[in-house]
Amino acid sequence: MREFLGICLRRAGHEVAVARTGSEALEHLRAQPIDVVVSDLKMPGEVDGLGLLQAIKSGAIERAPVPGASPSPIDPEVILVTAFATTDTAIAAMKRGAYDYLTKPFQVDEINAVIGRALEKRALVEDNLALRDQLAGRARLAQLLGKSRAMQKVFELITKIHSVKTSVLITGESGTGKELVARALHSEGVRAKAPFVAVNCGAIPEELMESELFGHKRGSFTGAIADKLGMFQQADGGSLFLDEIGELSLGLQVKLLRALQEREIRRVGENRSRRVDVRVVAATNRDLAHGVAGGGFRQDLYYRLKVVELHVPPLRERRDDILPLARVLLADAALRMKRKVSGVMPATADQLLRYGWPGNVRELENSIERAVLLCPTETIEPRDLPARVCGVGGERRPGAELPTSGLDLRAAVEAFENDLIRQALTRTGWNKNQAAQLLGLNRTTLVEMLKRKRLSGRAA
Repeated sequence: MREFLGICLRRAGHEVAVARTGSEALEHLRAQPIDVVVSDLKMPGEVDGLGLLQAIKSGAIERAPVPGASPSPIDPEVILVTAFATTDTAIAAMKRGAYDYLTKPFQVDEINAVIGRALEKRALVEDNLALRDQLAGRARLAQLLGKSRAMQKVFELITKIHSVKTSVLITGESGTGKELVARALHSEGVRAKAPFVAVNCGAIPEELMESELFGHKRGSFTGAIADKLGMFQQADGGSLFLDEIGELSLGLQVKLLRALQEREIRRVGENRSRRVDVRVVAATNRDLAHGVAGGGFRQDLYYRLKVVELHVPPLRERRDDILPLARVLLADAALRMKRKVSGVMPATADQLLRYGWPGNVRELENSIERAVLLCPTETIEPRDLPARVCGVGGERRPGAELPTSGLDLRAAVEAFENDLIRQALTRTGWNKNQAAQLLGLNRTTLVEMLKRKRLSGRAA
């Protein structure tokens, strides 16, 4: 019956994963997004149908994060099937949150209809949540992007191109808010109600990137326990944001180019192509033209992406945005941390304006979060800001005063070196290639230093 239903539902156009036991079903639910679960009531093993239903509806399942996508706040709809129907079990199932309850034998048309209604309910709930988030998100986007003259030029270009299908390349330094610009481009256009899927091309191992972008067929490689929907299909009808596009390997650049040209993708392990309607928005903090000249980036893909270019200026070039952004970020941090911090002292505002913000909006956000966390009063004082922000001229110069009691020079040099490495890694989102460039090192040298110093993880 399980295999038969799998075949019928695939023919009806659904993506299907099958499981022999409740425990195996839980593994599927942890590994991938599932909209509807059709489960037998009685199954071998420790987890029966009611146990599976309870695990789903209690929020006990820790789902693996989908790179670039936010987890759905909605639990899967559950349809229970049994040959041993009683009024008590039906009532128990519905009380625990089952969408419906079917008795064997049943017609395929009957279960297709029930699944269709379950998907319609889920779609309505998701639409309501998306509309609420969209209305709240637009106001936040406008606040976070800024009102300076430089950003108004960006807004003007967004207004001109938000409703066309053409690809867009967003350029700018790390931390300037390129993803926010991409989200604004999506939310203001005709695709606003469709998915916005984001992925950092430098954060996913090369060997997994093809599967993440295009999906894979069950059994196509070790660990492929079920069919997987790639990000192109997840974003179908909407926008796919490819952050740090310069990190993509040459082999994947070829496949991405084909997807953009043909508007179709091919899953790993499949021989047939699938049509997709996706607007691709790419972003980079690199000089892709230089990458093309050096052979690290394909020229044809570069021009395919750069139909329209949006440049996001660094924060130091739009100082009118610093204090308004700081106020928005402060309010968000105070609400999130449940701290009664409501403003900044004039001297603090002066320090914020004087500092150069090499890490741009991301560095400003981190500095404000730290200040909110450490601030002993309701107003942030200069002492609550990181030391580098309060340095002479807004920039901390490398160096230190020798204490009258002396110091351990080797330990001091080691600590200073570690601090600079951590700053470089934090500023680049732990991208070792970019961090090495900031430090004037080869990547292999930096990796060896990290191993020797035992510096690892984003909390380092």
